[in-house]
Amino acid sequence: MTATQADRLSTVPAGGRRGWVRRHPVAAFFVLAYTLSWLVWIPAALAGAGQALLVVGAFGPAVAAYIVIRITGGSVRAWARQILHWRVQPRWYLYALGLPALLFAVVNGALALLGKDIDLSLLAERAPSYLAAFAFIALLGGGQEEPGWRGFALPRLQQRLTPLRATLLLAFFWGLWHLPIYGIGFVGPMLFAFFYTYLYNRTGSVGLCMLLHGSFTAALDNLTLTPDNLTVDLTILTVLVAATLVLIVATRGRLGYHPTTAGVGEGRSS
Repeated sequence: MTATQADRLSTVPAGGRRGWVRRHPVAAFFVLAYTLSWLVWIPAALAGAGQALLVVGAFGPAVAAYIVIRITGGSVRAWARQILHWRVQPRWYLYALGLPALLFAVVNGALALLGKDIDLSLLAERAPSYLAAFAFIALLGGGQEEPGWRGFALPRLQQRLTPLRATLLLAFFWGLWHLPIYGIGFVGPMLFAFFYTYLYNRTGSVGLCMLLHGSFTAALDNLTLTPDNLTVDLTILTVLVAATLVLIVATRGRLGYHPTTAGVGEGRSS
């Protein structure tokens, strides 16, 4: 923290809402993220509004992170710089772009073993839809959440909790945040959280997490090559749970975390 930042913090009153935000930045972030998004989503859902308001509400976590960083005297530039952090080893691009497709290949293989008809011709038919969904989600339809969840909340939670516990807590709040638009389907994002944590911890890149977000949603919407039913849903759930357990065991619960990278994304200047 620079002297200028320290002086700025000292001018913020210890009491009141700003003082509470200073003392509890992560809790303040969650409250703001829910408030900003749900104030848009709930009326939109009740009125049967279109996609535009859903996209607007999805910016809630990023706006919440920005507000908390400004109140607590952090560096908005350092926080935002994570979005443009692209200089990582090529394997992490392969992870962000290919892991969801690999997991859904396993899903289709499992469904075939269960006797379901897998129509491989759907891959070519759905390719344009997959690419369109990926681009939209990565840029607008969900990827813009990542500066809040991974770029702000995750590194701060990992300062006080183990990576596994931090991810479990973040997964709960991230999943429940989707309730107005997903209903009971909010459980789904909770399983994805562990894969985001690993990618963020290994790269410090929010931009890659945005790509992973686009890849997961596009795969979920397009890469199940048999008609949806309860068996398909249970198979997807089983594969995701199994893959999550493999990741946890393989990383010994550290999920790629290393103390030397713990400060990445804290919103402080270096």
